[in-house]
Amino acid sequence: QVQLVESGGGLVQPGGSLRLSCTASGSIASIYTMGWYRQAPGKQRELVAAATSRGNTNYADSVKGRFTISRDNAKNTVYLQMNSLKPEDTAVYYCNADLRTITLRRGDYWGQGTQVTVSS
Repeated sequence: QVQLVESGGGLVQPGGSLRLSCTASGSIASIYTMGWYRQAPGKQRELVAAATSRGNTNYADSVKGRFTISRDNAKNTVYLQMNSLKPEDTAVYYCNADLRTITLRRGDYWGQGTQVTVSS
């Protein structure tokens, strides 16, 4: 069993900041890429940012320069620091991990999602 548990969402005013955290636990052998996706009402889920185990990162154009993804590999945790938030950043944010279990099964795992609302 593998679980991804997110925290850190909430309500923030435009221009504000939030930090999301996601920790993977369970029967994990290796974690390759961890990332954050988001889904706004009526829209498709989209990649926000991702980080490999080697530290390579990529970002959606809409968040470059405002969001920063980081990982603590020892803790199986990924963070998303979100600054200069805009109303269009409002969405449910999902943590994702591409990992291999101790039974050598590789696949994508998802967290339950955390709501981020940017509004005055």
